[in-house]
Parts: sequence; structure tokens; C-alpha cells
Amino acid sequence: MADAPSTKPPASPPRSETSETIRFLLKLALIVLIFRSFVLAPFSIPSESMLPRLLIGDYLFVSKWNYGYSRWSLPWGVPLFPGRIFASTPARGDVVVFRSPGPDDHDVIKRVIGLPGDRVQMRTGQLFLNGRAVPKERVADFTLPLSPNYDAERCGAPFVDVAPDGQQICRYPRFRETLPGGRSYYVLDQREIPEADDTGEYVVPAGDVFLMGDNRDDSGDSRFAPPGGMGYVPMERIQGRALVTFFSTDGSASWLKPWTWFSAARPERIGEGF
Repeated sequence: MADAPSTKPPASPPRSETSETIRFLLKLALIVLIFRSFVLAPFSIPSESMLPRLLIGDYLFVSKWNYGYSRWSLPWGVPLFPGRIFASTPARGDVVVFRSPGPDDHDVIKRVIGLPGDRVQMRTGQLFLNGRAVPKERVADFTLPLSPNYDAERCGAPFVDVAPDGQQICRYPRFRETLPGGRSYYVLDQREIPEADDTGEYVVPAGDVFLMGDNRDDSGDSRFAPPGGMGYVPMERIQGRALVTFFSTDGSASWLKPWTWFSAARPERIGEGF
């Protein structure tokens, strides 16, 4: 009696090691993309506009879920959907990362000062919110050791000083502001700049927020129209909320000298929350 024909499918050819590696890398890239877009994303501080809270060379994580998701939650602002989903409004005092307006759009970090309907104004360097002065208390000067990330030129000659140990530092007048509801933070106010310290009254439109840098004399923010500033920022451009600093460097490291990676680090800043 003849054997019945086999119904077992032919074995598929074994996958090559190269194809398996490519498949793994593609899956890993997809996981990283999803995590970065919807959970946490890293952000580095490129300017001094958020001194004294954030220094050039700080690296922080930004949480992406706080205010909902829009096209700007995705890399390169891919327009997969209009508007925002799972939307919520930031709180005054939140430090947020957003995509700036204009053709040269890029990621920026500022503090939320005004919400829709709020009236915001600066008078002789004092912040007014809805017609009432925001308390501004003089506190100890802010000092920062001079380094490649923040040298004497960036500090400004009037503010260069020497610490008791002989190290050159930058010294700025520092103040504590306290918003309605009790949220407080430090700001710098170095000098009188009429266009920044004395403004008209801004009325924040629906769907927008009014953002300012903590370094009040060196921040292109909602006080100024683009391209010098940001103007009112639509909430759908907000990508997330600053969560925690995970690394910081003073800029003195060299890739060719691995031991300098440690000497340039500022470990005392790691773990600072918002």
C-alpha cells in the first residue's frame, strides 16, 4: 500500500543574522519613538533664558501626558491628527517645552504665567496679573561659577565677581515671585530694560498661554512678538512639562578625553524636580 502524500508544509528558509538584527533595530526604534512621543522625552538647555532654575548644559526629562497630545508631540511635528486629544490646561507656574511659532520653529522652554482670559503686564520690572502685583521678594544673589558654558562675556562685565575661594563667578540679583495660589519660583532682574520691564497689558486669547523666562532681562518670550519673541503660544504647541534634571555639564568636557566627562559634570543638579 502506497504511503499517503505528506501534508507538512515545507520548512521556511532560516533567517539570516543580518535580517534578524535589522528587524530588532526597527522594533527598538519604534518602541523608542512611541515612548518619546507619548511618555517621556529628553531636552537639553541651550540658553540662559531660564536662569536661575535651569543652566546651559542641563539635561531634563519632559513628561508628555500632562496636557494632552497634538502633532507637536510627535517628532518633526508630523500632522497625524488636528488639534489636541486628551487636552488639559497647564497651571500657572508650570515649566513647559513647546514648539516655537515661525518658519524656523524649534523646541523652547519657558514658564506659564498667563492662562486664557488673564491680563498680564510688567510695570517697572514688577509682574502684574489681572491688575494685581505678583509679590516679588529680594533674596540672596544668584551665583554661578564661570565655565565654558557660561563665560565672562556671557555673564556681562558688571556681574563678574570672585568667590571667597578665588574662583571667578557670575553674580546676579535674585528675587522670589509668588503667583496666585502660592506657586513660587526664583527670577533674575539684572537691569532696567524699558521694553521688557514696562509693557502694555496683554490679554491672553482663548486656547493660548502667556509664557515668560525666569531670566527676565534675557528671554525672548510672550512679551515680544516673533521673531524676537514668542507672542501668545497656542496650547496645541505645548509638548510637555519639565519633570526632572537627569544630567548637567559645565561644558568643559572633551569627547577625546573621557576623564573630563566626570570632572565637567554637575552632580548636585541631578534629580532636581519642578
